[in-house]
Amino acid sequence: MYDTHSHIQFKAYEDDRDEVIKKCKQKGMIMNAIGTQFKTSQDAIALAEKHDNIYATVGLHPIQSYKVKVDEEDTSFMSIAEEFDIDRYLELAKHPKVVAIGETGLDRFHIPDDKTTEELMAEQIEVFMRHYTIAKQLDLPLVIHVRDPKKNDDGSLPASTHVDMIRVLKEIGEPIKGVIHCFSGNWSEAQEYLKLGLHLGFTGVVTYKPKQLDPQAQLDLLEVVDNIPLDRMLVETDAPFLAPQEYRGKRSEPWMVEEVLKFIAKRRGMSFEELEGVTQKNARILFNIK
Repeated sequence: MYDTHSHIQFKAYEDDRDEVIKKCKQKGMIMNAIGTQFKTSQDAIALAEKHDNIYATVGLHPIQSYKVKVDEEDTSFMSIAEEFDIDRYLELAKHPKVVAIGETGLDRFHIPDDKTTEELMAEQIEVFMRHYTIAKQLDLPLVIHVRDPKKNDDGSLPASTHVDMIRVLKEIGEPIKGVIHCFSGNWSEAQEYLKLGLHLGFTGVVTYKPKQLDPQAQLDLLEVVDNIPLDRMLVETDAPFLAPQEYRGKRSEPWMVEEVLKFIAKRRGMSFEELEGVTQKNARILFNIK
């Protein structure tokens, strides 16, 4: 199995990280440790140097470039407002076990009080393009974060952040090598990303039951799961976040990606082994791992 997106270097594992990694190795797993700021990118590289089944991705998560309180089911913290230093990240990215640039992208869910959405999007796009510059220079794929805004007070949905991201990618004007991490959009949006040459990553979110009062988002996601070409599919956990339904409410761990594989294989009428082989091949090709 290949968990293409986890944060095994995060503090959530400081007491038992070695045990979690050992369990992953016992299951024959490979994983990408994804950086969200300079320090966690350095930590990802340090783990990759220590373990042959771990690779690193370096970048600045969009919400880490400004201060905002994050308070969700899986986590609670204050972002650090780091300025993206392209030269420092470029040097990190030259490490032989760095296989991608990110997690970078657009996030309209966490908006600080002192900025408008328009101001924030302009800043996030600028930082994203700096990540793209590094990725292009080093011929590495991008790990792209896209998160939609909260609902309006009347329950209606604002414009999708996927629309913003697709526009930015189209303006680049060339095929993009990378993955939309934890894809959460609809089939129309998925098709636009696929046309641009991207992969889509699916987490434990796909295993969740549709919300009784608002099932459409989950139904839209499942339509994508059912229709995406298999050679563009990746599986991931986003551990320690987004544990699959079987473990919901607990800390997610990279080996739990097997629940994502089981769920998707059943929907696609495939064996677990067949889907595992396909998604591992996709990951090895995208991240250039022999």
